[in-house]
Amino acid sequence: MQLKIMPKKKRLSAGRAPLMLFLCQMISALEVPLDLVQPPTITQQSPKDYIIDPRENIVIQCEAKGKPPPSFSWTRNGTHFDIDKDPLVTMKPGSGTLTINIMSEGKAETYEGVYQCTARNERGAAISNNIVIRPSRSPLWTKEKLEPITLRNGQSLVLPCRPPIGLPPPIIFWMDNSFQRLPQSERVSQGLNGDLYFSNVLPEDTREDYICYARFNHTQTIQQKQPISVKVISVDELNDTIAANLSDTEFYGAKSHRQRPPTFLTPDGNTSRKEELRGNVLSLECIAEGLPTPIIYWIKEDGTLPINRTFYRNFKKTLQIVQVTEADSGNYQCIAKNSLGAIHHTISVTVKAAPYWIIAPQNLVLSPEEDGTLICRANGNPKPRISWLSNGVPIEIAPDDPSRKIDGDTIIFSKVQERSSAVYQCNASNEYGYLLANAFVNVLAEPPRILTSANTLYQVIANRPALLDCAFFGSPLPAIEWFKDAKGSALREDIYVLHENGTLEIPVAQKDSTGTYTCVARNKLGMAKNDVHLEIKDPTRIIKQPEYAVVQRGSTVSFECKVKHDHTLIPTVTWLKDHGELPNDGRFTVDKDYLVVADVNDDDGGTYTCVANTTLDNVSASAVLSVVAPTPTPAPIYDVPNPPFDLELTDQLDRSVQLSWTPGDDNNSPITKFIIEYEDAMHEPGLWHHQAEVPGTQTTAQLKLSPYVNYSFRVMAENNLGRSLPSEASEQYLTKAAEPDKNPTAVEGLGSEPDNLVITWKPLNGFESNGPGLQYKVSWRQKDGDDEWTSVVVANVSKYIVSGTPTFVPYLIKVQALNDAGFAPEPAAVMGHSGEDLPMVAPGNVHVNVVNSTLAEVHWDPVPLKSIRGHLQGYRIYYWKAQSSLTRNRRHIEKKILTFQGSKTHGMLPGLEPFSHYTLNVRVVNGKGEGPASPDKVFNTPEGVPSAPSSLKIVNPTLDSLTLEWEPPSHPNGILTEYTLKYQPINSTHELGPLVDLKIPANKTRWILKNLNISTRYKFYFYAQTAAGSGSQITEEAITTVDEAMASRQVDIATQGWFIGLMCAVALLILILLIVCFVRRNKGGKYPVKEKEDAHADPEIQPMKEDDGTFGEYSDAEDHKPLKKGSRTPSDRTVKKEDSDDSLVDYGEGVNGQFNEDGSFIGQYSGKKEKEPAEGNESSEAPSPVNAMNSFV
Repeated sequence: MQLKIMPKKKRLSAGRAPLMLFLCQMISALEVPLDLVQPPTITQQSPKDYIIDPRENIVIQCEAKGKPPPSFSWTRNGTHFDIDKDPLVTMKPGSGTLTINIMSEGKAETYEGVYQCTARNERGAAISNNIVIRPSRSPLWTKEKLEPITLRNGQSLVLPCRPPIGLPPPIIFWMDNSFQRLPQSERVSQGLNGDLYFSNVLPEDTREDYICYARFNHTQTIQQKQPISVKVISVDELNDTIAANLSDTEFYGAKSHRQRPPTFLTPDGNTSRKEELRGNVLSLECIAEGLPTPIIYWIKEDGTLPINRTFYRNFKKTLQIVQVTEADSGNYQCIAKNSLGAIHHTISVTVKAAPYWIIAPQNLVLSPEEDGTLICRANGNPKPRISWLSNGVPIEIAPDDPSRKIDGDTIIFSKVQERSSAVYQCNASNEYGYLLANAFVNVLAEPPRILTSANTLYQVIANRPALLDCAFFGSPLPAIEWFKDAKGSALREDIYVLHENGTLEIPVAQKDSTGTYTCVARNKLGMAKNDVHLEIKDPTRIIKQPEYAVVQRGSTVSFECKVKHDHTLIPTVTWLKDHGELPNDGRFTVDKDYLVVADVNDDDGGTYTCVANTTLDNVSASAVLSVVAPTPTPAPIYDVPNPPFDLELTDQLDRSVQLSWTPGDDNNSPITKFIIEYEDAMHEPGLWHHQAEVPGTQTTAQLKLSPYVNYSFRVMAENNLGRSLPSEASEQYLTKAAEPDKNPTAVEGLGSEPDNLVITWKPLNGFESNGPGLQYKVSWRQKDGDDEWTSVVVANVSKYIVSGTPTFVPYLIKVQALNDAGFAPEPAAVMGHSGEDLPMVAPGNVHVNVVNSTLAEVHWDPVPLKSIRGHLQGYRIYYWKAQSSLTRNRRHIEKKILTFQGSKTHGMLPGLEPFSHYTLNVRVVNGKGEGPASPDKVFNTPEGVPSAPSSLKIVNPTLDSLTLEWEPPSHPNGILTEYTLKYQPINSTHELGPLVDLKIPANKTRWILKNLNISTRYKFYFYAQTAAGSGSQITEEAITTVDEAMASRQVDIATQGWFIGLMCAVALLILILLIVCFVRRNKGGKYPVKEKEDAHADPEIQPMKEDDGTFGEYSDAEDHKPLKKGSRTPSDRTVKKEDSDDSLVDYGEGVNGQFNEDGSFIGQYSGKKEKEPAEGNESSEAPSPVNAMNSFV
C-alpha cells in the first residue's frame, strides 16, 4: 500500500485513469513518512550489466533514503573500495553515486569489475545489486584478401560477414559503395549471423561491391569489411575457346545450374538444438537453396504456434516468439519447398529461466509485540536457491535476533521489539542469474496520521467513478472508516468500495453524491480524521452537432457546434480538420458556435471536428465536407447513393448505443434518409431486421437495444433514385442479459380429454428472451373456486398438460417468462376450460311443420347447459326418406345432415322430395362430438308437379301415321292423372302449322297418330300431370314417309346420260384448274381464282342452280333460321336422308359445317379456309342419289 499526498484541489478527468492509479498504489510497497525513523531503502541504482562508453566518465548510481539519512560505502570485486585513495573517483554529496573521471586521464579498462553499494544508518543496511562495469568495444575487421567469386547462373552462394567481436554485439547490414542497402527477397537474404545467402544466383547479382557493415551503437561507430566481387556467368553463353580453358574446379561450388529440390544452407543436418531464456525473444532460422527458390514454412510439432507472440521475419526464414515461456519448449520444424520437392529440419527448443519473482519481500512496519512475516518466493529453471542476508551479512553469521525464525523462503517474526529493526536481503540465484531484494522491518509505535491534505476538493462528472483519497500511516496499522455529511453511521460497502490504501470509491457518482466526506483512521494509540469535499458536475454535451455538407467550389459553408455544459465549468471549443489544426488561412473564421469556411476549394474537403474541453471532460463531433465542381462536366450521373462507411459504436449502454457513420457519395441526388438494420448473431445469424430510419442530414443515431443480443448494424442510404447497397457491418456489441420484458402471447387452455387441461402459448423467440436459461412459469386455478394458484416451471416449450381435472370447468391461466436474470412482469390471467365430454341429453319436444312439397320447418327445445359438458356448437338434424322394401335391399338408407350453429331452436329443411315419407331426429353438438339423438319424428311431403317423361320415341312412320312410345317420368312426385301431347306440322320454309292438343290416359305408354300429311315434318310436345299441375315437357320431331313414285323420279334424273356428261365436264374443268394452280405455285406465282370468279361467274354451274329447284333449296338451307333446340331424329332412321340433314341444319341439333358441301370445294381454290367436316356426318346406310350429288358439288 503506497501513501500519496494529494494536491489541495483535484479534478478527476474522464476515463478510468484515476482508478488504475489508485489500484496500482494498493499493491506497491509500504512507505513510511520521512519524518519517522526508518531503515535505508535503495531508491536508484545502475543496471546489473553496465556497459559504459570508454570515451566518457563513468557514473555508477546508488541513491537511498532513510531516517536518519544513510551513509554509503562500496565494494569492488568483493573487497572494500576506498574511494578516498583514488583521486579520479568522487562520491556525490548526500548520495552514494560514484563518478570516475577518465576523460582527463586513466583508462576505462582499469575500472572494469563488479561493484556493490551499501547504504547504512542506525536501523540497518541496504545493499545494491552487483553492478558489472564493462567498457564497450568496437574492434576493426581483420585484414584479409578476398578473391573474386565466379559461379554459374542458378547456383547457391553464401557471402560470409564474420564481424569482429564487440561489446555489445554489432548490428550487421549489407550495402554497396554508394551506401545503398542491397535489396533482399525470398531469394537473397541476410542470416542472423550476418552472412548474405543466395538460394540461387542470377546474372543481375553480378557486382564488385558486396560490403558487410557492423554498427556499434554504444560508441556510434560503423566498421566496414572489404568489398566482395561476385560474377555470375552462363556456360551456354561462353564460346568454345573460353569453355575449353575453364575447368569445373574454377567455379564456386560444383552444383549444376539446372533446377533442383531444396537443401538447407543453414542450419546443418536434419536436427539442431536451441536454448533460450524465459522472457527473451526466441529466434529460429532456416535458409534453403534450390531452383526454383524454395518457400519456408514453420510448424510446432505436437502443438500450435502462439498467435499473439509469433512473428515471421526475413521472408519467413526467421521465426520469432516474443516473451518466450517454458511452455514454448518443444520441437519446431521448418519446411523448405519448391516445385521439385521439400526438405525439413527439426529444431529442439529448451526454454530455461533466470530467477523471477513470485512474491518479492515487502517492507514491514510493526508495532512492539506484533507478529509479521517476510516472504521471498521465486521461480526459475533450474529452481533457484534462496538465501537471506541481514543488513548485508549472511543471516547465518548475522547477530542473533530471538524474535525471528528462518523457514526456507520465509522469515517469521514474533513479538518484535525496537531492536528487531533491520534490513533483510533475499537472494534467489541459479546458473542463469540472480534476484536481490531489500525489505526492512521497522518497529514503531505511532498513532494514526492522515497524509492527505485537509479539505481537498474533488470534482467529477456525473455517472463516472469518484475516488476520494485518504492516505494514512500508523503503527499498528489503523482501521479506516468513511462518513458523509457528519452522519453517525459509516458508509457501507454495498454502495461504496473501500480500498486498502484508504481510498473511497463511488462507482457511479450522481448529483446526490455531492457533499463532505470524512475519513477516520484509528488504532490503539489514537485517532485521526480528515474532511474532503466532492462536487458532481453535469457532463459536457454537444446539443447541435456539425452536419455533413456538400458545397460547390467557391461557395461558403458553415458548421454549427452548440455546447451545453455545467455552469461552473468554462469550456473551450476547438475546431480540427482531419484531426489536425485548422489551416492558417483567413478564409477560416470561428464565431461563437460556428466555423465558417469562405471561398471553398478542393483542399478544404475533409473531416471537421468540434472538440469541447473543460477541466473535467471533453466531447467531440465531426462532419464531412465534400467539395464538388460548380458546373460538373460531363453532365452528372444520377444514381442511388454509394453505401455509407466507417460505422462506429459509442456510448455503449445496456439498452442503447450510438451509431455513427460517414455517408457515401450521393451521386448527385441528395440523400433523403438513412435506413439502419441490425443482425442478431446469437439468435438469428445472417438475418437482417429493420432498426430505425433517420433523415439524410443526420449521420448519428441513438438506437434502443434489447438485452442479451449480439448486435451488428449496417446502414443504407436512400435518395429519390432508390436505395444504396448496405454498408459493411459494424463491430459486434453484446448487450447484458436482463429479465424478460414480455410474456408469451396466445395463451389458451383447452382440454384434449375430459379429465385434462392443455395449456398452450406462443413462446418468446431468442431475441425476446433477454438472457440465457429461458423458462416459463405456468399457473392455473379454477375460476369459480377459492383454490390457490398451482404453478410449475417448465423449459422453453409451448405446451403443458394438467391432468385429473373435472370435465369442462373454467380455469384461470397465467404463463410468465423467466430467465437466469429474473422474471418478466406479472402476466394477465386468461380463461380456459378443461376437456369436454359428449353431451348427455337429447333435445326434446321435436315437431315438424311442412311448408310445401320441398320444404319443412323443424322446432325443438334446447337442452340444459350443464348437460352439454362443453362449448355449445349447435344442433344437428339427421333426416332421411323412407325406402320401399325393394329399394332398401339394394342400398343403404342415405341420411342427410343439417347443422344449425349456436343455440337456435328451429331450422328449415330444404330440397325435400314431394310426395315422400321422411324421418328425422335432432342432436346437440359440442367440441367433443354429438349427444344422443331425440326420438325419431316422421312427416310426409305433399304432391308436386312431375318431372318430364323419361323418354319419347317415334317409330313406324308411314305415309299418314306416326307411332309414339314413351317412359313415365322418373320422378312423378305424386299420382299421374294424364299425359298431354301437342304437335304441329313444319312446312318447307320452316314455318309452324296449327297446334293440335291431345289428352292421353296416365296408364298409356304408346300412342298412334293417324291421318297425318304425307312426307311432312311434325314437332311434338309431351308432358305428364299430377293433381299439383303439369310437369316439364319433352319435344321431338319426325317425318311421315314419301311415296315411291317421287323417289323413283329422283333416281331416274340421277341416271340420265346428259346429267352424267355434264358432271364429267365439270370434273375435267376442275382438274385443269388444279394443275394450273400447282404449276404456278411451284414457280412462285399467285392464282387469284377468287377474284376471277367474282368477276366472271361460272357459266356451267350457275345454270344448274337455276334449272334445278331441288339443288337451290338445299343450297339455301343455311339462310333459314333453325327452330328451338331439343328436336330429335327418329331412332329407326326411316326418315329420308335429305330431309333429316335439312332438319338437323335448320333446327340446331346438327353441326353446321358438315352440310356445306355445295360451297366447300369452291372454297378450296377461291382462297377461303375449308371447314372441317364434323364427326358423325357419315351414315352406315348407302346414300341416296340426291345425297350423292350434294356431296360431289
